Amino acid sequence: MKTQTIKKITMLFGIMMFTALFSSTIYAQNKDVTTAAVADQELTVKGKVTDEKGPLLGVNVVLKGSKIGVITDKNGEFTFPKSLSSGDVLVFSYLGYEKQDIKIDAKTTYINLLMSSDLIEMMGAPSSEKPFKSKRSN
Repeated sequence: MKTQTIKKITMLFGIMMFTALFSSTIYAQNKDVTTAAVADQELTVKGKVTDEKGPLLGVNVVLKGSKIGVITDKNGEFTFPKSLSSGDVLVFSYLGYEKQDIKIDAKTTYINLLMSSDLIEMMGAPSSEKPFKSKRSN
């Protein structure tokens, strides 16, 4: 009789545990994304920088307002070292080319940028008519 009582108690305890575990409310994740959630989304941004001749090595890619940045490799490619949020601005600069600002939005994960050359003007011109003479006396 003791074994039957123990079996009944064990079965009753098992049924109570089963009921307690599976009768609780289960909440599913909501698939609707709110605007605030999109704005806080962390993005890994990669890209390639080229000019009309091909990939550019050594282009500076910096997060505007910070000192965080990276330079492009020999293929003109980069992976930004910090996760970015929507609204961040990346500044692309390279000697002899126009500086460009790219604003990151919620869908930006890859940037393909074509840089255009910047005109560099020289101030003055060398004169070869008059030889240089030092004002120092020996």
